Amino acid sequence: MNAFLRRTAVAAAATVVLIPLSGCGSEAEPGVRLSDDIVVGLLLPENQAARYEQFDKPVIEERIARLTNSKGKVVYANAKHDADLQTQQLESMIEDGVDVLIVDAVDSKAIAGAIEEADEAAIPVVAFDRLAEGPIDGYVSFDNEQVGHIQGKALLEALKSEGGSDSGAGSGSDSGSGSAPGKIVMMNGALTDPNAAMFKKGAHTELDGKVEIGLEYDTEDWKPENAKANMEAAIASLGKDAIAGVYSANDGMAGGIIDALKSAGVTDLPPVTGQDAELAAVQRIVAGEQYMTVYKQYAPEAAAAAEMAILLARHMSLGAAAHTDIDTPTEESVPTVRIPVIALTKENIKETVVKDGVYTVDQICVPEVRKACEDIGLTS
Repeated sequence: MNAFLRRTAVAAAATVVLIPLSGCGSEAEPGVRLSDDIVVGLLLPENQAARYEQFDKPVIEERIARLTNSKGKVVYANAKHDADLQTQQLESMIEDGVDVLIVDAVDSKAIAGAIEEADEAAIPVVAFDRLAEGPIDGYVSFDNEQVGHIQGKALLEALKSEGGSDSGAGSGSDSGSGSAPGKIVMMNGALTDPNAAMFKKGAHTELDGKVEIGLEYDTEDWKPENAKANMEAAIASLGKDAIAGVYSANDGMAGGIIDALKSAGVTDLPPVTGQDAELAAVQRIVAGEQYMTVYKQYAPEAAAAAEMAILLARHMSLGAAAHTDIDTPTEESVPTVRIPVIALTKENIKETVVKDGVYTVDQICVPEVRKACEDIGLTS
């Protein structure tokens, strides 16, 4: 087990209540199976964001092994942003007779038909990280609206600090001295991702009436190159000096946005938000190029999904494994686990990603940012 898995196993165990899987002490449906020979189909949406293959996949594999005495098997497929490909992958796993599916949907609506096929084949489905339509049996994610709230609040704080005034109601140059100066650009995620809508909703709750939103984009496939192109268009439309800040829904897009600003000759970069605490983003935060990111502890989320999957494969009630429930566009009262999130800035890097073993100081403080690391006290 690598260092990340060793350290995060402790956090996962503290966050997720592990249900006895022998059949004792858990509610079981008729036909409960006690075998450890369980095949779990794991379908992840893309490989652009580092989190999926660097964190989620290995944590799920490790937890499945623990829950099945190393007899369980994970069959893995990555859709690489292709909803049609993911449907094919899911249908292939149904044909191969997996016992349970963990699905992080590329497109929450497009996957519904394949999930219906899984239901008809009596294969339970856990929607992981993104809500999926169709007859899902469980859902595990972060508090996605809270992500947007955290991003929006952080951006307001940054604008307040740079503007030197309180951010009050109103917008634009006519809003009076109480509002944040300049305009912001909102770079939301993909329309096909239901989480993106929740991030956007939370952010708008914080930002509306306090800043002027000059332009807003929904970024196809979350791709950094698409965010960069959108930012180039925003700079051309608004003018580089009129942009006071950028709401970016994730770190990959933040990288593209910052590239666009630099290419336009912006040397004093406006505050830019992010999400996922990717290594490159943490390094940009240290260097002062990106203002913040949202740190999401992947181990508890992945562990909860693995636990749900094994319970469902055994035809056992999710019971205490689910903290609450949620209504989806197609289902009512789906058992749900929501994992809290943390705002990460240069002030708490050591207390978050370093302490949790996600990255070492040496991994973060490469030569290009070593001096900046020393300036904020981030040293080995």
